[in-house]
Amino acid sequence: MSTPGNIFLQPTRRDLLRWGVACGAAAACPLHRALGQDLAGDAAPPGAKLAGVVRREALFWEHRPENQVKCTLCPRECVVADVERGYCGVRENVGGQYQTLVYGTLCSAAIDPIEKKPLFHYLPGTEALSVATAGCNMECKFCQNWEISQFRPEQVRSADYPPKRLVAECRARRCPTIAYTYSEPVVFYEYMHDTAALARSRGIGSVMISNGYIQEEPLRQLCRHLTGVKIDFKAFTESFYRDWCAGELQPVLHTLELLRHIGIWFEMVILVIPTLNDSAEETRAMSEWVVEHLGPDVPMHFTRFHPTYRVTNLPRTPVSTIDRCRRIAMEAGVHYVYAGNVALHPGENTYCHHCRRMIIRRVGFRIADNSIRDGKCPHCGTAIPGVWSQQQALAGRA
Repeated sequence: MSTPGNIFLQPTRRDLLRWGVACGAAAACPLHRALGQDLAGDAAPPGAKLAGVVRREALFWEHRPENQVKCTLCPRECVVADVERGYCGVRENVGGQYQTLVYGTLCSAAIDPIEKKPLFHYLPGTEALSVATAGCNMECKFCQNWEISQFRPEQVRSADYPPKRLVAECRARRCPTIAYTYSEPVVFYEYMHDTAALARSRGIGSVMISNGYIQEEPLRQLCRHLTGVKIDFKAFTESFYRDWCAGELQPVLHTLELLRHIGIWFEMVILVIPTLNDSAEETRAMSEWVVEHLGPDVPMHFTRFHPTYRVTNLPRTPVSTIDRCRRIAMEAGVHYVYAGNVALHPGENTYCHHCRRMIIRRVGFRIADNSIRDGKCPHCGTAIPGVWSQQQALAGRA
């Protein structure tokens, strides 16, 4: 899973103290550069300004009596009284009008390898301009980016980057893709939607790195502009979603089925946490569900857990557990199963599902060799599922 850097802002000492983390923490210490030049102290990069709360009318909500509103963006369907906010903390009822507070206000940004998302069958070897605002519609107790996902917009420093400016920066840096990531893109839906639409018109793709906690109508509308999706799939039990994420499993399963029906390219990541979601029985049931409902070609990434946020009493996931999960998924019929957060593991590589020969070799987030030609295995000619060119991405064909 990705942790955010920041090519827009450098946090102040006060920020770090407020976040309650050491300067070495991955999610709180951004990259020491900003759109081509270093940042120092509280300075913002040229062309950017520090953003306060930016209000704009939200999409997907309904009026309710007595100035209440009902949000229809995610499965929570928050009913919000006047001058109150929804669960995500970034959408507010103002006099019976629902507003987003994070339109264009980026708190984290970095240029990442697309493999860091991770997306392994989407333009391998390319880079993505990765961006986030504050907020999330879940509270995963193991969230590695909690310093932004669990904070309100007023609690993090942000830069004002409306869609036009962000797309221009992406073009200037020759990134073929914008990734909406780090926190939860669903809660900054309006910003992601408008940026993805503009980016597509400029020949730039957009991928959403999400928990999949979104309603059908907004997802369908958004996918008209996205070119790929990665779903962080938490577990295959309702109890895990309820107890560890403050969410529900069934809406995420519906999102996965809907993505397949829409036809957009997507991949799944499962963070394997010792004793919580790592049983062989659960892995087998999940893998069989994937094959039956999504098909065998959806890549599954089983990723090592590292203690963080509110789950610091459990050990790192043993590599042997990742190996077992990977083996079970392949035995269930999943064609492409990967090992994440395990350096130099053979499960980082891509093997043709027909002839079993290696076709992409990875070293961490770097592509050491890619022999796929025109989307096919060079050894047996089998079509490899994925998005292998920018033209294919923008055409919306997975």
